[in-house]
Amino acid sequence: MDGRQLSLLAGAGSAALLIAALGFQAAGYAPCELCILQRWPHVAAAAVALLVWWTGWVRGLAVLGMVAASIAMGLAIYHTGVELKLWAGPTHCSGTVGNLATMSAQDLLERLNTTPVVRCDEVAWRFLGLSMAAWNAVFSAGLAVVWGMAAKRASKG
Repeated sequence: MDGRQLSLLAGAGSAALLIAALGFQAAGYAPCELCILQRWPHVAAAAVALLVWWTGWVRGLAVLGMVAASIAMGLAIYHTGVELKLWAGPTHCSGTVGNLATMSAQDLLERLNTTPVVRCDEVAWRFLGLSMAAWNAVFSAGLAVVWGMAAKRASKG
């Protein structure tokens, strides 16, 4: 495969991950804030692939695709660590509602009404022991490699 084909393959991979995420959402698995955040780099990578297809420019765009896939991987690793309780996640989606002893009833009700229902530190689904975030990290790492191969092959030609 040449660099252009590899770029299109990597972009299609990001698009497939987005479709899978939307499929899980349609099946009733509501995404948390970190899940949604992980989608944006894949949107960018798919857009980069479209630019490669449209313009034929591979090397520079493939590097951008690799950066996008790497960001998706980093966010997914971060989310996986939050799920495994290796580190704290954002307090508004994985922490408590605050210090209950110092809150008024009105403050508590307001905080509860603005607290997301879907927590970032709870795993909604696992396959082979890995959560969706962990699988996203694995696939994003693979896509970053494919983007890197695309950039390397484009520079030879």
